[in-house]
Amino acid sequence: MRPIRVLVAKVGLDGHDRGAKVIASFLRDAGMEVIYTGLRQTPEMVVASALQEDVDVIGISILSGAHNTVFPKVKALMNEKGLNDVLLTGGGIIPEKDMKKLNDMGVGKLFPPGTDTKEIVAYITSWVKEHRKF
Repeated sequence: MRPIRVLVAKVGLDGHDRGAKVIASFLRDAGMEVIYTGLRQTPEMVVASALQEDVDVIGISILSGAHNTVFPKVKALMNEKGLNDVLLTGGGIIPEKDMKKLNDMGVGKLFPPGTDTKEIVAYITSWVKEHRKF
């Protein structure tokens, strides 16, 4: 079986990527293949990269407060491109009520700062095992 492929992205003008790099490192240590897009990506760039890289998971790190715009836009583009079996997850500074609203739209579990990385790895592994066939 091939490793789980995860695209880690920073969308918009949010210039802080230390958390994204830390998560990417933990996911690699857990045996996943990680593609990091770098800073200042658009939702279109993220979805295009996900298609090109044939990923199982898109993880968006967001600290800018634009989560209610970014996640729905990425999700809509994923649906448009047929990425219905790819997990959209992420984390950052997202109020709990907004997390719930995004989950109701089809966004996967979202993780606040300080989440145990083992929880993130377990969630991704479990989701991929249940939803992806390879």
